[in-house]
Amino acid sequence: MKRRTFVMSAAGAAAGMMIAPRMSFAAKGTIDWYTGSDTNVLDFWANTVKPAFEAANAGIKLNLVDAGDNAGIIAIAERAIAAKQTGTDPQADYFEHSDPLLPAGAIEAGIYVNMAKAGLSNYARVNPLAIQSDYSLPYRGSQVLLAYDKTKLKPADVPKNWADLVAWIKANPGQFVYNRPDKGGSGGNFVRRAIHEANGRDPNAFTVSNYTQEFGDEALGKAWKLLADIAPSLYDKGAYSSGNTQSVQLLSQGVVTMIPVWSDQVLQAIDQGVLPAETGLVQLQDLALCGNFSRAVVLDNGANRDAALKLADFILSEEMQGAILTELGGFPGVSWGHISPELREKFADIIPQSIPTFPGGKWEAAINDGWYRNVAPSIDRKS
Repeated sequence: MKRRTFVMSAAGAAAGMMIAPRMSFAAKGTIDWYTGSDTNVLDFWANTVKPAFEAANAGIKLNLVDAGDNAGIIAIAERAIAAKQTGTDPQADYFEHSDPLLPAGAIEAGIYVNMAKAGLSNYARVNPLAIQSDYSLPYRGSQVLLAYDKTKLKPADVPKNWADLVAWIKANPGQFVYNRPDKGGSGGNFVRRAIHEANGRDPNAFTVSNYTQEFGDEALGKAWKLLADIAPSLYDKGAYSSGNTQSVQLLSQGVVTMIPVWSDQVLQAIDQGVLPAETGLVQLQDLALCGNFSRAVVLDNGANRDAALKLADFILSEEMQGAILTELGGFPGVSWGHISPELREKFADIIPQSIPTFPGGKWEAAINDGWYRNVAPSIDRKS
């Protein structure tokens, strides 16, 4: 997955640059932690998690290392497989965001801890919707929401299902925009919500392995009709923004009233004043827009395995999960019942009833190509 462009403060970006990259040397009591995530995630761990964890665990330190991207994480995991075979130190203990199925054979090689059996006191808090594998720990999420201008649209009148959203778009021409699906996940997942709507609102109908030309043409064709139907009512009679950030800019400038937007991006934008405090957020309740979770893994053959498991347990605590909402702008990895009542009340309109996902691979290519050909044929996809 490509790194997403976020609205960030200059101070936050500088903080991330100060600690990355640097090599790790597996000092006893020092957790070698790696990430391939965005700079804002690195900042969150440096400024919030690290000081709190070290204060609560005397004698344990966190060495935060930027692996650059997911390819960097996979390379370190391959090193850990080789180290497992030779009985040497992989010089890694914790991956902040990783797929336990990568690299191929990692689980079979025994380099990842089975988190379900690791004895974490907070593991029962994890949102069941987020569990993908026993070998990874979902600790934060992000989901596409609808952001709107409360000075133009009263919260009581905000559409909360797909039919009402379409009705609102048509009744308020020019006031809704989404970005091209190949230019950012907020628009891409709005398109996927249309696909779900056109196919019985069943996310399970689409898997990585069930794409065929015939099924793709049939299923996606239904969605193209839905999206083509609302196109004349969009911003500038059928214009599309060039990415997640441009959609936020159009909302901040008052050009449009409502956009789909990533939860973490919009919460940060509001916190930093990029979007006004009058920005409202809502999630569709008949079927939410797509999202996903970031999942950590602990290296079973890491020199500081036990300390890394303490960190995994710590990140699931109410304090840290609340900070994911308030400081990082993400969604909690635990069930919302384990979030403080104050935060549950504050974020009541965006608590999802479902967290649908959509497969990539051939589906992604078919969606991007089909959207340009059937929904926006006049747009040069290279521009």
